[in-house]
Formats: sequence, structure tokens, C-alpha cells
Amino acid sequence: MPHLDRDNVRIYFEDSAEDGGTLRDGAIPILLAHGFGASTAMWRGQVDTFRERYRIITWDMRGHGLTECPDDLSLFSQDHTADDMAAVLDHLDIERVVIGGHSLGGFMTLAFNVRYPGRALGLYLQGCGPGYRSDTARASWNIRAESRAQSLDDGGLEALGGVSEVHVSIQRTAVQLAMAARGILSQVDARVIDSLPGIAVPVLIVVGEGDTYYLDGSDYMASRIPGAVNVRVADAGHGVNVDQPDVVNGALDDFLAAL
Repeated sequence: MPHLDRDNVRIYFEDSAEDGGTLRDGAIPILLAHGFGASTAMWRGQVDTFRERYRIITWDMRGHGLTECPDDLSLFSQDHTADDMAAVLDHLDIERVVIGGHSLGGFMTLAFNVRYPGRALGLYLQGCGPGYRSDTARASWNIRAESRAQSLDDGGLEALGGVSEVHVSIQRTAVQLAMAARGILSQVDARVIDSLPGIAVPVLIVVGEGDTYYLDGSDYMASRIPGAVNVRVADAGHGVNVDQPDVVNGALDDFLAAL
């Protein structure tokens, strides 16, 4: 199984170009990040659909899936996560790429674009929000993140819960998921939400109609990002690409073809 070793962390990733795919020359690379409590497996429906036309790279964040990391909270942060994304791309000798993500992975897509300007060809934001400008709102979110972490500390992986994208994923340890909640899921500043008006690449936003927590966030991002396309998918919840893969793949197909 492919891993990238950096700073005592073994980052698990999958690359369709190295996994038996028959890829056309000059295919656009796409890096996809999962949500909290999910893993690379949540993107299987997209990898299988697009692997012959695009180079699809999926990866597991620290604390998730098959990525291995020491039990050290100082190794879990949003900056570490964005740097891991860049490290995977550098390892594969990819400079510019379509960056996409679901939920936490969607937020990290925006965070990557802030930390590594110029590397994104386009952004795909699924079932996510842009964080908060208000200290009070961030504090409220962080209370939820800590509650999520504590439930994992107390109940193990059985406390993970979640919906469709979590159910198709695998996890190694509740301890590290709790660290990811405290170190990556927690909000630290307003860099991401403040960056929205300055995004200068094409952006596709997708959210399930039943994903009530992120409907307003998706609308907000669409109103602030110049030219962003906002798609609501009927009969779908938070894991919209798992609930309605054909609809999501259709929207992605149109978006990628236009790049």
C-alpha cells in the first residue's frame, strides 16, 4: 500500500495513475480530501467514474484511515494537514491540481488554497462551510469539536456515528480520531472565510438538500466566491456523493470538462 513518510508520519494515499488505470496524456490531476470520520473509500464512486480521464489522488488525513501518526496532539493541525496535501503532490511531482474535499476536507481545500496560492486549477467544495469570522462562533464550533473528541475518548470507534460517507470508510483508532477533532476540526482563525472574495479559479460547490447544517454555508460561499457554481442535490444528505453518485458525478463532469 502506498505511503509517504514525512516527520514520523506515514500518509496513506491512492493514485489512479499507479493503480492499473489507463490514463490519457495530459490528464488533469485531482486531489480529493475526505471528511471527519471518513477516509479514501468515500470517493470510490468518483475514482471509478473518472479514473480513465483524470488522475485521481485520494488520501487519508492524520488520525484517519490508513495514515499512521504518533499519538501526539501537537502533530494534528490544519497547517499540518495542508502541508501533507502539498507533500503528496510534491511526492507525485504534481505542481498544479484541482483540489476538492468533503466537509472537513472541503474546508481544508480552502485552507490549502490560502497556504499554497497558485497551485489550484480549480476547487471542489462538498458539504462544507468556510469557517467563521466571529470569535464567538468559532468558540461555539470548538465546543462541538471537543464534544466529538470526548465521545471518541469515552466510547471508542462505536461512538463515531456519522452517515453514508463514514459508513463506507475504515478507521484504525479512536484515540487519533479524537486528536484530529481537537487539532484539525477545531477552528483557529478567519483566514479561510476572509479568502473567499479573492479566489480566482473556478469553483464548484455541491451540497445535499438534506444536509441542513451546510446549506447556508454553501450559499454563503457561492455569494462570496466570484463565479462559483452552487449545486443542491435532491434526496441526499451530508454524504451527497455516496447518496447520489450519478448526480454528483454529472456536476463534476461538467465542471472538469470546462477547465
